Amino acid sequence: MSNIFHTKDLSNDRFLVTGGAGFIGSHIAEYLLKNGAKKVRVLDNMVNGFAANLNVLKKYPAFEFIEGDIRNAATCVQACEGIDYVSHQAALGSVPRSIKEPLYFNEVNVTGFANMVKAAIDCKVKTFVYASSSSVYGDELTLPKTEDKVGNCLSPYAATKKTNELYAQVFADVYGIKLMGFRYFNIFGSRQDPDGPYAAVIPLFVKGIINETPVYINGDGNQTRDFTFVENAVQVNVKGMLSENEAAFNKVYNVAVGERFTVNDLYKACQQQLDSNFPPTYREPRNGDIRDSLADISLAKKLLGYQPTKRFEDGLVETINYFKKLYSKEGIVS
Repeated sequence: MSNIFHTKDLSNDRFLVTGGAGFIGSHIAEYLLKNGAKKVRVLDNMVNGFAANLNVLKKYPAFEFIEGDIRNAATCVQACEGIDYVSHQAALGSVPRSIKEPLYFNEVNVTGFANMVKAAIDCKVKTFVYASSSSVYGDELTLPKTEDKVGNCLSPYAATKKTNELYAQVFADVYGIKLMGFRYFNIFGSRQDPDGPYAAVIPLFVKGIINETPVYINGDGNQTRDFTFVENAVQVNVKGMLSENEAAFNKVYNVAVGERFTVNDLYKACQQQLDSNFPPTYREPRNGDIRDSLADISLAKKLLGYQPTKRFEDGLVETINYFKKLYSKEGIVS
């Protein structure tokens, strides 16, 4: 990713990426460092972050790291001091885990979010962008999803993200801070967590196919998703933080490609890339999951100049190659 998402000289700009040791956050931080930002500070408590992701960032002299928790208001103020732009990616992100641990999700995703925005206000941050989720659409069945039509939440995770959007509107109205939320649709790519009970679907598929250990598909596999390569999420965060379009602020945007594929399509594509006929194992549908997902991305295109640079198939090839290398280095252990 070269300098394709902005024209501004970043050499005088200081950025904070919360959750920057995680999947999406580390990609955002890396882009900013590669493109000459004066400072890129990462705040992460390393619960869902990885030292390997920080190692990618450490080679840049403009990189700073604070190990800390967004549930601590003083830590949030410390992280925001002297910062121009914040990209808030720190959150807990699993629907099934949120059903098991709703109070934990509320502490991190709601209290943590409020702490971060208040700290940004107190430290006079110029622009604050944050990760929302397509899960806020809930039981709203209309396709494609447009930002103005949301339904009832289907999980505590979705409720936390919807609450973030409500708080953002209030903080913008009351304190005048420039905010922007991004409803991510099934972001995938390198550095996604391949392990644990809440691992992401693509690394799970790749690992299972390579090892020939059971790969589970929830339901019949015909549920559809607007799979979105991580480079597109990086683009919208950079464009959002640097936007000078006053009409773009204090809104939420769909971040996707605007195309949908079934989970079965995804599995077949993984099989083809890995030259394998290893079959999946089907099981009961997962509680809290939506059936179909497809985004209307016209608002982000219009107000932010967002344009997906990598579609599903190209992103998938890059992602599978990354995990193939990762697993071969690990000796392909399950």
